[in-house]
Amino acid sequence: MKQALRSLDSRNADVVGQHLVAAGGLLDEDPETALAHARAARDRASRIAAVREAVGVAAYHAGDFGEAARELRAYRRMSGDESYRAVLADCERALGRPEIALRIVSDALAAGVDAEETVELQLVEAGARQDLDELPAAALVLEGALGGRPTPEQLSRGDLGQLRLATAYADLLVARGDAELADQWFAAIIAADPDDETGVAERFDGIEFDEDDDEDDEDVDAADDVEDETDGDEDDDLQDTEVAESVDEAPTSEATPDADADADAEEDEAADDLGELAGDGMAEDPDVGPGYDPDEDDIEAEVAELLGEIPAPGFSDEQTAAPVVPPVTRPAAGTTGLFSAADEQDRPTD
Repeated sequence: MKQALRSLDSRNADVVGQHLVAAGGLLDEDPETALAHARAARDRASRIAAVREAVGVAAYHAGDFGEAARELRAYRRMSGDESYRAVLADCERALGRPEIALRIVSDALAAGVDAEETVELQLVEAGARQDLDELPAAALVLEGALGGRPTPEQLSRGDLGQLRLATAYADLLVARGDAELADQWFAAIIAADPDDETGVAERFDGIEFDEDDDEDDEDVDAADDVEDETDGDEDDDLQDTEVAESVDEAPTSEATPDADADADAEEDEAADDLGELAGDGMAEDPDVGPGYDPDEDDIEAEVAELLGEIPAPGFSDEQTAAPVVPPVTRPAAGTTGLFSAADEQDRPTD
């Protein structure tokens, strides 16, 4: 990080570094404040790749997926680092563009990735398939990632990637309506994950996966079926009576041509309305299409920024003082992660 900030003057480099340290320390516990610090660093050093990376990661944790995608693409162009492809694909999912997410995943897998990134990409791919209501395809992705025809008994302790894939598979089983098999997977995940790194144990805290519960549910369902049949017979009798009365009261004359014309006009008008709504929907999201490239707009903006046609993010002609940011909570010494906290750091000052 110090190497990256050497192009700045010493005073500015110190302030930028302090903001980045604060952003790293707050990333998990307070991502909104972490993002504010990362943006403050970008206001002073938008040409530094590590700063754009910090903003992108903080924005992703804070749920601002549009900004996260823009900043991480800027970081990729400036540094050549391709390690955030799974995050970029997940951002596209969050922005309602699962097709683009699948394209990013496909390109990344074709280029070759390590085992850890492969897991991340497979999780995003399965999620994108679910977004498109392609549940069988999502199941194939996860089953293949788990070795093909997986069973809960195959899970092993200590393999977090496998446990995360298994968790996604169990959630998919729930979505497909196979709650009984999903419970078996959840129980196996909890048993293989004593530290609850997947968060499954917390989700099911106080809930026991017991076969007696299934038997009780079956008894209740049987009782409901009997009640529904009784109600159905009563409804049929009532409906027959109403139909008979309506037949007796119905006029014998045929529909007039004017009435038919009015009905046709109403149908045409409804079809026109649907066409307008469909057209509006296409106009609202013109980017989604076979030729859409999410990098193009970002590249144009980046070039314009470098040429001085638009200001750098956060820049103002009246900006002569340090940006106002929330108070800095000092991270613990030795913090590790994307941003490494120094053993001794003062709060950002000017």
